[in-house]
Amino acid sequence: MQELTKSEVDAMYRKIGINVMRIRKEKGMSQLDLALSIGLKSVGLISVAEICHNKKHFNLEHLYKIAKILDVKIADFLIDIE
Repeated sequence: MQELTKSEVDAMYRKIGINVMRIRKEKGMSQLDLALSIGLKSVGLISVAEICHNKKHFNLEHLYKIAKILDVKIADFLIDIE
């Protein structure tokens, strides 16, 4: 079994964040609107997770809630991840 490198995992989280940001913008939703819709009080998590700043990223619960709000499948966040 091949082990993933740290850089591969980091790249995966960056791509997920980019896909969340792209889909959010396509749906015309602001970071604040999305944050409030998933039960957050500020844009902090959304803003840093979309760009994977300081190794912050979305967890599975975040992705599930975001997919529901944006009316997409969680798999849509995984597009172009190898």
